[in-house]
Amino acid sequence: MNASTAARTGRVEARRVARGPVMEYAARAGLTARGVIYLLVGVLALRIAFGDGKKQADRNGAVAEIAQKPFGAVLLWVLGVGLVGMAVWRLSEACFGCVGPDGRAAKKRLLSAVRFVFYAFVAYSVLSFAAGPGSGGQSSSDRQSRDVTAKVLDLSAGQWIVGAAGVGIVVAGVLIGGRAVLRKYHKKLKLGQMSARTRRLVDVTGVGGGAARGLVFAAAGCFAVRAAIDYEPDRAKGLDDTIRSFAHTPAGPWLLVCVAGGLVLFGLFSFAMARWRRV
Repeated sequence: MNASTAARTGRVEARRVARGPVMEYAARAGLTARGVIYLLVGVLALRIAFGDGKKQADRNGAVAEIAQKPFGAVLLWVLGVGLVGMAVWRLSEACFGCVGPDGRAAKKRLLSAVRFVFYAFVAYSVLSFAAGPGSGGQSSSDRQSRDVTAKVLDLSAGQWIVGAAGVGIVVAGVLIGGRAVLRKYHKKLKLGQMSARTRRLVDVTGVGGGAARGLVFAAAGCFAVRAAIDYEPDRAKGLDDTIRSFAHTPAGPWLLVCVAGGLVLFGLFSFAMARWRRV
């Protein structure tokens, strides 16, 4: 067997694994893990809305909440492994394409590659927390956002880079919310396996959760743009500060309640995706 034949055989085998049951289990475990994180972030945001602002409403706050529960360390390892599954699934999509007639399009594969990098970082962060204090990955999202923004602003074209990134996040938020409202996720679901009542419940979580998630993304992007314009990294906000900022709008804490409730819904929607998504 020559090198080209071996390489071709390797690609075929890798593609078979990417389309096999192991990758399906990894994807569903990852979607479940994502649901847990969003559900807890939403609950923490609700606590903030009703006066308990001691804990961070972000990924690290959710992880810390799990760590305090009985068998918390074990649960964190399970969550981290689930997120590794999500990262591996997204990597397989980047390499071999996604489900659907246009799944091998360059745009979709690039988006899957970006998601792979994101979930690989999230998985590392959770597993580092599970490994114990001093293992890294435990900084709040707010501090991480300010630190990264400050480093980028120090570059020669830093303001333009931060501003462009902020605009990109705003656009992503609008797209996330818009696609949720238009129920674009239907084409990814096994609708034929759902009853009419289940579809309605999934739509409630998908539309409400996706709209809230998109709003949070868009708001975080606006803060990044403001940081670039003012050349002040402290104006950049992570997930926790972005969520808290909704309480300071004219709508007051009730907007924060709506956003927090939407994040809870998105967590539930992720569980539905873990059950009925085509992967």
